[in-house]
Amino acid sequence: MRQYKVEALIYFSKLTTDKEHIVKSSVADIQQKLDEYARRGWRLVSTNATDFGFAVYVYLYFESDAPAA
Repeated sequence: MRQYKVEALIYFSKLTTDKEHIVKSSVADIQQKLDEYARRGWRLVSTNATDFGFAVYVYLYFESDAPAA
């Protein structure tokens, strides 16, 4: 049986001339989450992102094999 988890990350936009500031500021944070879950045996199976107002929501979907009972 598999287990599933969703990790939601929120990044806020700011007034700047750098249109990629969210990407630049979020890469290290997202990589940290991926490494954290991988160390615990979880696999990234899907991603999604959406924006609302001045925020970008990034969803990371993980799965893991449940320990045998």
